This record gives sequence, structure tokens and C-alpha cells, in this order.
Amino acid sequence: MRSLRLALAQINSTVGDIKGNFEKMLEYVERAAEKGADIVAFPELALIGYPAEDLLLRPEFIDDNLQYLQKLIPYSKHITILTGFVDRKDDIFNAAAVIHRERIAGVYHKQFLPNYSVFDENRYFQEGKVMPVYRYNNMNIGVNICEDIWYPGGPTYAQALYGNAEIIINLSASPYAMNKLKDRNKMLSVRAKDNEVILAYVNLVGGQDELIFDGQSLILSEEGEYIAKAPALEEALIVADLHPDNVFNRRLHDPRRRKEKLFIPDDKLFEQIELSQPIKAKPELPAPPIVDDLSTRDEVYRVLTLGVRDYIRKNNFKKVALGLSGGIDSSLVCAIAVDALGKENVAGISMPSEFTSQGSKDDARQLAENFDIEFHEIPIKTLYETYLDQLEGLFAGAAPDVTEENIQARIRGNILMAYSNKFGAMVLTTGNKSEFSTGYCTLYGDMCGGFAVIKDVPKMLVYDLCRFRNEIAGREMIPENVLTKAPSAELRLDQKDTDSLPPYEVLDPIITAYVEEDLSFEEIVSKGFDEAIVLRVMRLIDINEYKRRQGAPGIKVTQRAFGKDRRFPITNGFRHGE
Repeated sequence: MRSLRLALAQINSTVGDIKGNFEKMLEYVERAAEKGADIVAFPELALIGYPAEDLLLRPEFIDDNLQYLQKLIPYSKHITILTGFVDRKDDIFNAAAVIHRERIAGVYHKQFLPNYSVFDENRYFQEGKVMPVYRYNNMNIGVNICEDIWYPGGPTYAQALYGNAEIIINLSASPYAMNKLKDRNKMLSVRAKDNEVILAYVNLVGGQDELIFDGQSLILSEEGEYIAKAPALEEALIVADLHPDNVFNRRLHDPRRRKEKLFIPDDKLFEQIELSQPIKAKPELPAPPIVDDLSTRDEVYRVLTLGVRDYIRKNNFKKVALGLSGGIDSSLVCAIAVDALGKENVAGISMPSEFTSQGSKDDARQLAENFDIEFHEIPIKTLYETYLDQLEGLFAGAAPDVTEENIQARIRGNILMAYSNKFGAMVLTTGNKSEFSTGYCTLYGDMCGGFAVIKDVPKMLVYDLCRFRNEIAGREMIPENVLTKAPSAELRLDQKDTDSLPPYEVLDPIITAYVEEDLSFEEIVSKGFDEAIVLRVMRLIDINEYKRRQGAPGIKVTQRAFGKDRRFPITNGFRHGE
């Protein structure tokens, strides 16, 4: 029986750190070789990191990438290396190199370039045309890249049908979004089953600015069933023995292929490349474990933790600081920061004003004690009064309003940034998606900071994640009072969030409908929401684009996040219903 031992190296690349990525790849090549793998496959653009954005417009960056690709060649003497890189011909290509017996035996150019959501590949790359199939010890192996696999009639179909590929290896950099995994795995299973092919999918893992790559690489049989599945959100090497005779036997019973193969399209280019490599007989590996999917709360919490860890460390910071208000949002961000970086690298600063309740002050201190972090309390009452004194002449005759509230938030932002400057700690902002959507946040105040951890996490999910964190701890790390008291910015007496916003259980689904689903006013109202509330929320979202544009980057969690994912003009005369 023909057999191929395949290793998938699910690694955490850093954009632009080509040398570091190369060194990491060598570690995984060695580990795969120790396990007797015939081929080790790395993710899409693993050598340079993904997405490299306008680094791809710099010729020296392309040169470095090609130089390090050459440095991989000597390590392919006893194992074939398959990796993503940037190829350069008359243009540049998102490419996969097959490095075999100390030479580059073939290169595949990605054909379907995504240009939606967070993707801009048409900005940088030329589309590929040739669909090679590699003949490896009497086994046919097709290689393609990420988006190529999502199209039923794409390269996988052509390689499996016209090129007789029995194994398809897809190199991917597929970013995380809630509820995406189920759809992705279903698609991969359908693609394997429809094409009667063993399908190996190796995905990038790790954080890159707003994006998180979740890994969860897998190998599927020709029947669409799991052969192996890597864990989520961590580096991993999975190794499995594949048996393409099973593919051949299944295809013998499918007359559809015989008919379809009569119609090879003229506009497609096919290429078969021989890879001479005798495979030594070796004992069969035990079946690798099939890792269970995470619950939504566990998945999102780990995504946020990984995002903070990678953003801070990859940008050469060690410590973070955040304002602790005693509220739900700062409590969650504190918990995530501690889990990501360690308690010794987190500082919490409480900055009570005359409007801050004793309960909030107690909750902030209790939270800091529970997580055993550095804690400072800096009252802002005197600073606030100084501001009011200095502005008294300028504000003469004007009644107090939101201006005075925002001054408090900006004083706090100033204190946090002073701590950051003095001690080299990155400030984490604590606003959630519900607040960012509606502008319920203060520019240069609570929006100050280097990373907005939960900016794409709706308020109701914030509560769920806090309860989840307490559940896994087995005790109230986040005080129960934080979870039960009415949310308030505490910038004036007896203030509640509901003074300015609809209740979050109403607000969040409207935001989802408008921002993530692009539903119209009429469609949202038809879901049972009050017309006046819907109009108000839509208007708040529209007019606060200028605020969001000036905010810190944050982790994409939902299907559509503000910023790179959802791009709306600040100057915008379109009005609903007009």
C-alpha cells in the first residue's frame, strides 16, 4: 500500500521578521524529520508573515524573502519542505515553494486573490495560472493556497480531476472570526469529499495587529472525515500517515469522474512535476488525536489573550497599564492582560473623581488584589477643579454639559500616558464594541492607549467572558458586584449608561444587524425593534466614524470589525431612507 507521512507545521510567524521566521521553520523541519515525515508543510506566506501589507512594495523586502528561501534549500536533503513565500517574476506572486532534495522543484502561484473584508491581495499580487501536480513516489500531490480552496471549481477541482491529485495540501492564513470555524471545516470536508481527495490544510496561528490566526490545521480523508486536527490558537506540529490507495479505490466506483475528464478546459494550464524520492518503509504512526472544538466563550477569551500577548511582545513591549474603574470592561481587560503577560507585567491605576462611588473604588482595588497586580490610586478631584478654575472665564455663561464629563476622562488619559512614558508600559484601552459603535467614549480620554483589547467585543459578550473567567478560576476573580451593578461612566451624579444609550440587550443586536449584516432601517425594524431607537443607533454609528478612525487598533472578534474590516467615509452625506 502506498503511504505518505505528512507533517503540518502550524507556526506563529511575525510579519517582517524573515530571519526569525526562517529559524522557527528550521526547528519544525527538524522535528518533522525526527518523526520520519516525508513532507513538512508550512502556512501561507510563512516566511514573511501575513499580511505584510505595503512591505510588499519594497524591493529589498522581496529580496530578503528570496534569500532566506534559498537558505532553506540545504535542509531539504531528507525531507521535502513546502512553504509560502513571495515569488518575483515580471510581477510578485503569493506563492508556495516545493523544496525537494536540495533544489526548488516547483512553485505554485495563488490564483484566487481575496479582496474583501480585511484582505487586499489585488493591491499587491498577480494571479497565478498554472496548476502543478507533483508526482512523489508514485503519488500525485496538488498544492494550492488559502482562498483557492474556497471555490468549488477552483484549483482543487482541477488538480484532483485533470491532474489526478490524490492528496491536496492547502497553505493558509485564515483569520479568526466568531462562528467561522464551523463553516470553514464544513467547506473543507465538502471539498475533500466532492473531489475524492485527501485534503491537508495548514493554517497560520498568532496575532498580527488586529487579526488573529487561529490555527486548527487539519487533515481530512477522501470521505471528508478527520484524520488529524491541530489545537486552536497555539503552535503545533501534527504528523499523519496518508494512504492514497484509498482514494484510488473510491474513485473506481465513481463514474462521474470519467465523464468530467472528457472536458478538460482549454484555458487552464496543467503541469506534472516528477519528484524522485524513494520512501523507506517505516512503522505506521498511531492515529493523531482529534482535538475538540472550543466553546464560543473559551474560544473568544483565548483569542483575546493571544492577541494581547502577540501584540505586546512582537512590538517589543513587556509591561502594560490600564485604568481600573471598578467596571466590567476594565475588569475583563485586566484579566486578559494578566493571563497573556503575567501578573508582574500588569499595572492597574484607579483614578476616582468626586462622582466615583465607594463601591467602584472598592471593586477596582479588590480586582487588583485578586489578580495580584501592581495597583495605584490617583484621585483626580484636585486636577479636575484646577481645569474648571482655569476654564471659568472661557466658559462664562455656558451651562455645564458633557464637556465637563470629558475633561475627567481626558485627565485620566493623561495620567495613564504619563505612566506609559515614565515606565515604558503600553496602555491598554478598555472600551467595548457597543461603546465604540455609538461614540460612547471620549477622544483623547478613555480612548487613549496603544491597544484596544475589547473594541470588537459587544457589551453583553463582555459579561459572558467575565463569568467564564470566574468559572475557570473556580472563584470570584472579578467581583460579583462588578457583574451585577448597573453600568455607568460615573462622570456625573447618579449617571447610568442607559441615560445615553438603549439597554445593551437591545443595543447590541441592532449594532450587529447594521454593522455586521448591513441590514437597512426597514429590515432592522422588521426584527421587532422600535423605529426611533433604530434610527438613533444608526445615526450614532454613522456620525462617530471620525472618533473610531483615531482610536487604537484592537482585536477582530466578530464577523465584521471597525477599521480594516469595515471602511466607511467620515464625510458622508448618505442618510437612511433618503
